[in-house]
Amino acid sequence: MTHPLIPQILDLAAPVAERLGLEIVGAVFQTNQAPPVLRIDVRNPSQHDTGLDDCERMSQGIEAVLDATDIIPDAYVLEISSPGISSQLTSDRDFIVFKGFMVEVHLSTPHRGKHQWVGQLIRRDDTTLYLNQKGKSISLPWKAVESVQLSNQSVD
Repeated sequence: MTHPLIPQILDLAAPVAERLGLEIVGAVFQTNQAPPVLRIDVRNPSQHDTGLDDCERMSQGIEAVLDATDIIPDAYVLEISSPGISSQLTSDRDFIVFKGFMVEVHLSTPHRGKHQWVGQLIRRDDTTLYLNQKGKSISLPWKAVESVQLSNQSVD
């Protein structure tokens, strides 16, 4: 489940990223850590990959905005990272790392009449891909999944 502050954080981060020529891919606030970890993933659309310089510029830019708004009053760790070269999730590691992120799933055969699903990634096992849509768990048959990629879309 997305932390309630994530939409506000994304609203603050998007203009910073745009000013720097970056895109926000997603964000997660891991409050089960001590201190909590706010991870924001960015992509540089003008290059094939997002470099350390891009992450550092975004870190400095968003840190100033977050500190000024005091949206997170307690201590936390800010991590800015890149989702990698591709937004496509393929490996077991991808499905673990991007748990909680919005994904777009394309199916070879429709499930409940739809070929495309958008939701928050919960997990994947050998037979099923699990998404969260507005608090409801959606189970998609893994054998029908053609692709899973990170998405900027929200659940309709």
